[in-house]
Amino acid sequence: MKHFLMCAMVCFVLGATGQAMQNPADPPATREDVVKYLDAIHSHEMMQQMVAAMAGPMHKMVHDEYLKNQDRLPADFETRMNKMMDDMLQGMPWDEILQATVPAYQKHFTKGDLEALTTFYSSPTGQKILRELPAVTAESMETMMPIVRKHIEGVTQRMQEEMAEMEKKSTPPAKTPSTVRN
Repeated sequence: MKHFLMCAMVCFVLGATGQAMQNPADPPATREDVVKYLDAIHSHEMMQQMVAAMAGPMHKMVHDEYLKNQDRLPADFETRMNKMMDDMLQGMPWDEILQATVPAYQKHFTKGDLEALTTFYSSPTGQKILRELPAVTAESMETMMPIVRKHIEGVTQRMQEEMAEMEKKSTPPAKTPSTVRN
């Protein structure tokens, strides 16, 4: 997934820089242009990598859920849930999903754009980007997650403090006991 997103970002950057210099006479991209591009970026292999990358965190989530609730769950909970998720991921119509993206590419890229991208990703440098991008993304995520986590914790703390302050201001003052009348 990360690999696909990074490729999409690279495509966006390349496409955005190309937009300024784009020939207005450049015809729209055809389905065949998009398919050539998707072949050049090994979209099927990327989908398989994405499925494999998604399975690990999903299995961990199931394991964590089991540990939290093992007193209420059957002993084979993890096995059954992991099989169900794996079957879901493997049974997903990935080719159909990929083909459904073709109109979006056609809408946003011209024939020239996709020819340039296909040429680039077919080159040794383009192929290297496709090979190395998953590792670069994983390493980048690993180094940036502590920064993101720290920021989120700070924002969460400020939100909790603000909510507590709002609650204080919106809570009506406690009533004093009225004098007893006889």
